Amino acid sequence: MTAVPTEQHSLDEWLAYLESIHSTSIDMGLDRVNEVAKRLDIDWSGVKIIVGGTNGKGSTCAMLESIYLAAGYSVGMYTSPHLLHFNERIRLNGIIADDASIIAQLAHIEKVRAEITLTYFEYTTLAALLLFKQHNVDIAVLEVGLGGRLDAVNIVDADCSIVTSVNIDHTQWLGNTREEIGFEKAHIFRAGKPAICSDPEPPQSLLDYANRIGADLWLFGKDFNYSGDKQQWAFAGRTQRRNALAYPALRGANQLLNASAALAAIESLRSRLAVPIQAIREGLLQASLPGRFQILPGQPTVILDVAHNPHAAAVLAHNLDGMAYFPYTHGVIGMLNDKDCEEVIKKMGRRIDHWYCASLPGDRARSGQDIATKVTALFPPDKDGLPTVTVHDTPVSAYEAAREKMANDDRIVVFGSFVTVAAVMQKLNKG
Repeated sequence: MTAVPTEQHSLDEWLAYLESIHSTSIDMGLDRVNEVAKRLDIDWSGVKIIVGGTNGKGSTCAMLESIYLAAGYSVGMYTSPHLLHFNERIRLNGIIADDASIIAQLAHIEKVRAEITLTYFEYTTLAALLLFKQHNVDIAVLEVGLGGRLDAVNIVDADCSIVTSVNIDHTQWLGNTREEIGFEKAHIFRAGKPAICSDPEPPQSLLDYANRIGADLWLFGKDFNYSGDKQQWAFAGRTQRRNALAYPALRGANQLLNASAALAAIESLRSRLAVPIQAIREGLLQASLPGRFQILPGQPTVILDVAHNPHAAAVLAHNLDGMAYFPYTHGVIGMLNDKDCEEVIKKMGRRIDHWYCASLPGDRARSGQDIATKVTALFPPDKDGLPTVTVHDTPVSAYEAAREKMANDDRIVVFGSFVTVAAVMQKLNKG
């Protein structure tokens, strides 16, 4: 669609229009979006938290949202990408925004932007901010899309910023080393404001930037930490200790690190938003995030994980190791071309006995054959003929092949991309 839609058009028509009008889907830089934001007057008095990092952003956002809701505050949350429906990106008080609300904001932005072009992500970021202002939320939790310095979310004057982890991803935009990537991510920090970093080994570039601008830097292991046993865990911050906490509902080895970052942010903002211990307990138990080490109920065991870079794959591998014994593991993998496929496969290693390599749709897609070739080169079959490797046209056909081959006491893990997990999730929802 190239004609400008109206408020009578559907959300899908609006999104197709947004995709068609800017020459590139990613256009780094804040000048254009800043100018439109000024015209829209997007600011309001609520507390704003920006969350960036290579992995762990979504989980940290989900825990912050859940805890603040349990404490009785009104909360807006903006995350990306979505799994099944665009509306998942914008939540108001835990409820996904409806089509009409989003369309009204997009129509308003379309009128105000005039001659300035915006990318899809810039439009949708502005739409989320307008909705949060309209509802005058007490707190907005905003996930960075890519990097930090030049990401549209960074137009927000954050009251607190969190960098969850710094690892290699999006190298064509952010650089090839942790130092270069850390520099980009550190730019969500603000002078004099809490700057939380939960990466246990933060790059020097991030530390230097935070010190240079005079951010109030909170480092994991120095300003906040956690401890725990099999039953419960405890958080220790600069001045607060939160004891006898139940483990987060979100599963996986890194979730205490993510929860600690959320609790450090909550402590740093306590003079503006008090949060009782009971709200923290409730919030951690109620937080949910589909596609992050999500284990579906019933048999056989099905695990959905959007892990798409080496660091996330290493965490997934660790989480799989922590599960009970399964005779065989079946892996459905589909990846995009700009991801480090070889390293992801290496991290999963010989944990996977049967690989089902799927092609994905779209310009950035990697072919299932390309993935299969890499698996075979890295892990030639052993004396038992494992791993086996097959190629499939889609994630759904790969999943169906795995289901056909596996026994009821085996497990299947679907991973490699949001696109891969979303396709299988859609299939499962339809039954």
